[in-house]
Amino acid sequence: MKITFYGQNSLSIEASGKHIIVDPFISGNPLSKDAVSVNDLKADYILLTHAHLDHVLDAETIAKNTGATIVSNYEIAMHYQAKGCTVHPMNHGGSWQFDFGKVKYVNAIHTSTFDDGSDGGFPGGFVIEGESKNIYIAGDTALTMDMKLIPMRTQLDMAILPIGDNFTMGVDDAIIASDFVECNRILGVHYNTFGFIEIDTQVAQEKFSNAGKELVLLEIGGTVEV
Repeated sequence: MKITFYGQNSLSIEASGKHIIVDPFISGNPLSKDAVSVNDLKADYILLTHAHLDHVLDAETIAKNTGATIVSNYEIAMHYQAKGCTVHPMNHGGSWQFDFGKVKYVNAIHTSTFDDGSDGGFPGGFVIEGESKNIYIAGDTALTMDMKLIPMRTQLDMAILPIGDNFTMGVDDAIIASDFVECNRILGVHYNTFGFIEIDTQVAQEKFSNAGKELVLLEIGGTVEV
């Protein structure tokens, strides 16, 4: 399984020959808009954790360019179905076996509205089991005790956690979250895109290291193998 970072919470995941885009906020991201071309991205699926603009901005464009299926909660799926996109609706606690692996939609604590104020349902995260590797995409969330449920069902190889603070968990809570999900290899996301979430990345990596964990921080377009 190969993961590519496009800034904020935007990722590309390659698994079993399929291309999965997560939370595409690229064309409006000052850190990625000149480095990544939305129109050149490959996608079979688009996973959306919640409806905020910095997670869904390019979803419709990518879906219509590629024919990708948008996977999200019911409200978000219906929003994009009304726009002519192919969708697969899910809800919390539910799972589905896709052709690239099994996906479970899990709890997150955050808000979720579209930019026009319409309802985006409740936010969530995804646990993906594919290619004999398991990852957790937390989305935008506070630290929550629900994370302790994940390792009761799935042994993770990587957890993708927000670390930017202010709108989500910060570094210290993300370290606790990694304990909750019983995973010591963390890909940090949702940081440094704009002023409210700027962090000292060196300090962040030192804190994770001191806790006996690895914090992976990628440049735009950087990749990591799971």
